[in-house]
Amino acid sequence: MAVYRQPVEEDIVDSVKVGLIGFGTIGTGVVRILTENAAWLARRAGVPIRLKTIVDIDLERDRGVPVEGITLTHDIGDILGDPEIRIVIELVGGIEPASTILLDAMSANKDVVTANKALLAAKGPELFQAAVEAGVDIGFEASVAGGIPIVRCIKEGLAGDRIRSISGIINGTSNYVLSTMTEQGRGFSEALKQAQELGYAEADPSLDIDGHDTAHKLSVLVGLAYGMSVRPGEIFTEGIREITDMDIAHAGELGYRIKLLALSKRQQGTLEVRVHPTMISARHPLASVGEAYNAIYVMGEATGPVMFYGQGAGMMPTASAVASDLIEISRNLRLGIRRRMPPLGFYGDFLQEAAVKKMEDLCTKYYIRFPVEDRPGVLSKIAGVLGDNGISLHSVIQHGRSGSGPVHIIMLTHEARERSLQQALSKINGMQEVLGKSLSIRIEDALNPF
Repeated sequence: MAVYRQPVEEDIVDSVKVGLIGFGTIGTGVVRILTENAAWLARRAGVPIRLKTIVDIDLERDRGVPVEGITLTHDIGDILGDPEIRIVIELVGGIEPASTILLDAMSANKDVVTANKALLAAKGPELFQAAVEAGVDIGFEASVAGGIPIVRCIKEGLAGDRIRSISGIINGTSNYVLSTMTEQGRGFSEALKQAQELGYAEADPSLDIDGHDTAHKLSVLVGLAYGMSVRPGEIFTEGIREITDMDIAHAGELGYRIKLLALSKRQQGTLEVRVHPTMISARHPLASVGEAYNAIYVMGEATGPVMFYGQGAGMMPTASAVASDLIEISRNLRLGIRRRMPPLGFYGDFLQEAAVKKMEDLCTKYYIRFPVEDRPGVLSKIAGVLGDNGISLHSVIQHGRSGSGPVHIIMLTHEARERSLQQALSKINGMQEVLGKSLSIRIEDALNPF
């Protein structure tokens, strides 16, 4: 159990020296803030925060930020072995050597700050427990939603409430692609290419558009909101590759928008966690979140709906989040205080194993698109299979043939069970009259559905 420790005289500091491991894009932003805004940060923290040492493989490239008076080295030991350095910032990314760096730093009695959501999703419980046992602090505000202070808001601002659900747009690349498809009528490939040209998407965008980055961040949010551990492998994850401009247009006609959402809901002793393209009402606050922006919509028992919006990535927004952790830890060090708050804001058994609801047990409404032959009886045959699996239809749209391709039947269902839908689709996709794989999109209906 984490225990608040009374300060002793030698713990109290009048300045805080910092070591940075990883001088990439975010690291460059951190250096800029620490050097250009030093006086402002000192006012905030109550003590000067000085960047003493930077470790990186490439120390020759000019990042356009001042490094005079800062030790530049390839040796991590120059930070971990320096007793003057009180806080270590890890910005190398990935699982290793990032995990070892943080564990070694905590073993050396240093507080740590990281922006590494993939690492926290994979090894968060171990790292948080290591921080507790070492009696040090671990800051990770920058790991979710860039410049949006969602970690601190859930951990502190909403600490007096029980959170029912979180629904978030927390990947800027996917949101830019879907927003471009919606607003400019572009197809998926064209919108993705535009995102890559503008620097919103990597050359290999799989982590973003396939939903894995979103799942990593959702894993962190679940720990903060519910004090429960959910690994990315336990989160149902589906990306946006199969969404077409046709689906975007149909969604608009039906009064919906399509967003890649991270969804978590606490229900009757189980936790629902999923990432997938979702149709939400065009009136919902999340529907208007465009370009590469992020937003997190939190529903509390006492507070009701609260939404956080802003830049979810980028050099300076993310670096600002790192700096906020440095300030918080420096304030504590100034007073000789450590472990004022446990990593996720829960004392005792602060990270319990979650009972995750099986995706096949999900009940929701669905949008389904079937590419079929244009001949009589196809619609009734498909409807019959759905009916045999207990799925009732709310409405049906059938378009005429366009060129030589298939016609498309669009169906909206009433609430149905995921297991039943997948069983029905498996049978329908095998029908001779169906000319390609059907597409289903889950619907979260109503303005405040969570």
